[in-house]
Amino acid sequence: MSTVTKRCVVNFLKPAFRQQGVAYVRQLSASLRAQDQMLLVKEQPGQEEPMIFPGIWLRDNCQCEQCFHQDSLSRKPLRWNNFDTKVKVRHITVDESLQSVNISWSDNHHSSFSLNWLRERNFSQKTSEQFLNEWYRPQSKLWGKDDFAKILKKFDYWEVMRSDATFLEWLDTLAVYGIAMLKNSPLDIGVVKSLANRIGFIRRTTYGEEFSVRSRPGAKNYSYLSKPLPLHTDLPYYEYKPSVTLLHTLEQSRSKGGWNTLVDAFNIADQLRAQHPEHFKNLSQTLVNWCDIGADADKFFHNMWRAPVINLDATGKYVRINHSVPQRDSHFSIDVDKVVPWYEANATFVRMAHEQSVSFKTVPGDVLSFNNLRMLHGRTGYDDSERNVRHIVGGFVDWDIVYSRMRVLKRAAVSSEETESAEQHMAVQA
Repeated sequence: MSTVTKRCVVNFLKPAFRQQGVAYVRQLSASLRAQDQMLLVKEQPGQEEPMIFPGIWLRDNCQCEQCFHQDSLSRKPLRWNNFDTKVKVRHITVDESLQSVNISWSDNHHSSFSLNWLRERNFSQKTSEQFLNEWYRPQSKLWGKDDFAKILKKFDYWEVMRSDATFLEWLDTLAVYGIAMLKNSPLDIGVVKSLANRIGFIRRTTYGEEFSVRSRPGAKNYSYLSKPLPLHTDLPYYEYKPSVTLLHTLEQSRSKGGWNTLVDAFNIADQLRAQHPEHFKNLSQTLVNWCDIGADADKFFHNMWRAPVINLDATGKYVRINHSVPQRDSHFSIDVDKVVPWYEANATFVRMAHEQSVSFKTVPGDVLSFNNLRMLHGRTGYDDSERNVRHIVGGFVDWDIVYSRMRVLKRAAVSSEETESAEQHMAVQA
């Protein structure tokens, strides 16, 4: 069947680029592929493939005051319960002066879309990938033991607090590699809270906003002992597990112990998937009961969540690792025949993690930041006495808050660059 098209072509007086004061004119065309209601928008010359937009999507995203609330940058709820999925494009025009494509619809509505708005939302794979890479979340870069010295970036605490550029670089490093170190912070118990407030706000848990990791008699949490703390993730018993951990070293043990251990568990999962696919299947599909029962100060709690060790999204990408021997419940709610295969898979995962783990010892003033959804961390045991104290202050921030702050900083940087570029252009014209 032949393609039936409605077409509108006009000269679009927008300079494609300037060279020695000459403005090169582009021509804009907008057409409708009638059989599937796809709008095709093409700029001439130089654009080989047209931008493509489904008609139903354009109607849903009309930017007029009747359909769109400018202050909240969101659709108005007028059509949420009765949206017409059969709506059709009746007529297309191009407005040269306003640089827009205008559409009349079968429901007697009219919409106008600027060329810039359409460009940013083109349904091409290239445009979609560019948008997600720039604005959604930075792509993780996995690393092993031999890569640690290269990927561990260190930032000055005061630069992070004062400079938005350094602040954004720290957050981006944390997002990409899952770990970053701040140096030279004050020996002040409020440092973690200050960093969390710089990002947005701190995440409160059963153990409060900030928590002190130090040896204490009668400790109700295993991490508050001076004994070795095996590799683990924090708080796997939460459905919404705190995702970024901040650990500020106030005092460090002068004994031979107290060394941090760390491993990129996404990288271990990748290796497990390649080398032991059955083990990977067991750890990514078997629900495990994680729990924490006890009290902190005067608050009693019984937290519980069921999830596999390796958690994947709909595309098969890693979103979360759960691993903590003390917090794995003795209730194992699975078929009895699956128990032994799970233990074998988990033992292989833990062995591989230890083989790839790195060790380092922080000094007072260091703030270790890492992705609690991705990293397994622990420490070696240490001697504890009145004259040999190890005191770490910790806190959490959620990735949603981190990513939000990163996008705000990026938009501010882009806006600043555009303003500077415009001022330079005006100066040249003058």
